[in-house]
Amino acid sequence: MTRLSVGDTAPHFSLVNQDGKLVTSKELRGSRYVLYFYPADDTPGCTRESCQFNDERAAFEDRQTRVFGVSPDGSASHVAFRNKYALGFDLLSDPSKETMAAFGAYGEKLNYGKTIVGVIRSTFVIGADRNIEHAWYAVKTDGHARRVLQALD
Repeated sequence: MTRLSVGDTAPHFSLVNQDGKLVTSKELRGSRYVLYFYPADDTPGCTRESCQFNDERAAFEDRQTRVFGVSPDGSASHVAFRNKYALGFDLLSDPSKETMAAFGAYGEKLNYGKTIVGVIRSTFVIGADRNIEHAWYAVKTDGHARRVLQALD
């Protein structure tokens, strides 16, 4: 399984957001952004994590850093999730899990002591030069958005 480290070049991606608009790494070049990978919309841990990123949205914007959530869920699920929790950033769909795998955010993981294949909760800060500035794997949701924000300072 791929694991990215600080200084690595971020993989290219082209993913559709909740509105059906294509978002690509190419169009984001020249700006700093956060990609956080999560298993599923509107589940307890994913909701906490997404709401915490949303709560810190102004602070990310102050640092000229966009936030994107990525899950295998489709656009309709993302629209409902964003509306239910008033999330103010794009949610990207990766139903093939190819982008997740390229970032090392999909593969074998332990779940209650059992090895399974699934989404590995992971977060990356990607710099204007497309290089990984920070990488977190097997993220614990509580306080994570704040830790990401602190890493930007």
